[in-house]
Amino acid sequence: MVGSAILKSLRKNGYANHDAPSRQEIDLLDYSHVDSWLSKHKPDIVILAAAKVGGIYANSTYPADFLLDNIKIQTNVIESSFLHKVKRLVFLGSSCIYPKNCNQPIKEDYLMSSPLEPTNEPYAIAKIAGLKLCEAFRRQHNFDCFSIMPCNLYGPNDNYHPRNSHVMAALIRKILVAKYKKNTCIECWGTGSPLREFLHVDDLAEAVIFLLQYYDNNLDQTNWINVGSGFELSIKNLVKKIQKSASYDQAVIWNHEMPDGTPQKLLDSSRIKSLGWSPSLSLEEGIILTIKHLNDSNQVLNWL
Repeated sequence: MVGSAILKSLRKNGYANHDAPSRQEIDLLDYSHVDSWLSKHKPDIVILAAAKVGGIYANSTYPADFLLDNIKIQTNVIESSFLHKVKRLVFLGSSCIYPKNCNQPIKEDYLMSSPLEPTNEPYAIAKIAGLKLCEAFRRQHNFDCFSIMPCNLYGPNDNYHPRNSHVMAALIRKILVAKYKKNTCIECWGTGSPLREFLHVDDLAEAVIFLLQYYDNNLDQTNWINVGSGFELSIKNLVKKIQKSASYDQAVIWNHEMPDGTPQKLLDSSRIKSLGWSPSLSLEEGIILTIKHLNDSNQVLNWL
């Protein structure tokens, strides 16, 4: 999802010379593959958007995979990029790196100030390791690399797996399937009370290009920067917004036996906004565009 959005943004902003190797071309879990590709293509800039991702169920079920695979991907790409003299590297992280119960909105320097949310701890630890590796290469070798920490993302090419997807994708799929099947109710996990911040992936892609152009990480002590919409809402209200956009007004049953996850995650994105960036899509506009993309591509029919 993120990689394809960044490619679209690169083309939109006039960057014609770029490579985006597929999984068939390069196995990021294998250092020799990464080293060979970088040796052949010699890019000036590397944007690392690849990761093993998923929601609460996937993180809880495959903790070793989330920790090990992400650490391998990150260390392979970051180390090899440094050795091949890449001029600038951008590492994409996640807001889940921050503690479960830290103050809101979350500033960059709240990192590791208290325990993580247990349901995504392995993924968060892996992302923290990638962030800290970039910071260490910058400090020890003056390697120009920095990290971007986005809030919850959604949009075209998201993972809509019925068990392994993130909350926005999971809810959109659940509601669209229920609509087409004419179901009279849907079941959602937890209480619906947690607060979340969402950003359309196209807005993140524009932020990545913006930061490549205007962000000087040598001026900041903190080598990572938050990117969020600045707007949060409860999961219950998110369900209502998706229902309205999908024209599905049936009952919602909340399964309180399932976990809620972190109670609140609102990023302080004042640093990037002070540079002149702001998102262009409201949550309502983004949800409508996402549903339209799913309907236009007939993806919903494949779920039935």
